[in-house]
Amino acid sequence: MPDAKYGEELMAVVKLRNDAPELTIERLREYCMGRIARFKIPRYLWIVDEFPMTVTGKVRKVEMRQQALEYLRGQQ
Repeated sequence: MPDAKYGEELMAVVKLRNDAPELTIERLREYCMGRIARFKIPRYLWIVDEFPMTVTGKVRKVEMRQQALEYLRGQQ
């Protein structure tokens, strides 16, 4: 994601398995805090139902980035 200081900043986009229990951003952040150093935890977390995919099964990264920017704009 765009960042004034670093140019870009990491955002984790998470897709849950169909059989996964309900998960919130807060629970995901708590899970990360208990397992990795605080500075390694992505500042932005987003849980999605599906990734935009190509016909060959690859993630459409440009489309994902645009969706992520729209998501962040909606959070502000």
